[in-house]
Amino acid sequence: MIKSVLSVLLIGLSLQTDLPELNQKVVEYVDSVMGTKVDRGECWDLAAGALKYSGAYFDRSSMKTISIYGRKLNPKKEEVLPGDLIQFENVEMKWQEGNTTYSATMAQHTAIVYQVNAPMNYEIAHQNTGEWGKKVGVSNFRLDQVTKGKVMIYRPIKEKG
Repeated sequence: MIKSVLSVLLIGLSLQTDLPELNQKVVEYVDSVMGTKVDRGECWDLAAGALKYSGAYFDRSSMKTISIYGRKLNPKKEEVLPGDLIQFENVEMKWQEGNTTYSATMAQHTAIVYQVNAPMNYEIAHQNTGEWGKKVGVSNFRLDQVTKGKVMIYRPIKEKG
């Protein structure tokens, strides 16, 4: 029993260390600010802090309502990793637990993939939420529960120039 638990822990550690360098630094930053308020406590302040800490690029000059945080991924074709960033736009979700149906909305929200539980099932780090307030916390997010809106996932890339 102990050997199998140890194997699972070691597999988890090896997956974490196999992350691209920028993703590792993003997760490292999230770990360093967990439970605290980053900057003004806005959701995107966490992403901006993580990208600045890691030396990654993000489009600060975009006139769009959606921030661009790196290379856009297609989660149906590409593996999503801890340290990837998620931008939500007018997202509605529904899921069922037992006999109860739950729903949630995110008009405009930014989060960081903190852990991948399975394809389309993530633990996300974020702030400015009903659950965690202005402090950084972790929540479950399942892409397959999205019923409306846009969810864009970005892989951090090196700062240009």
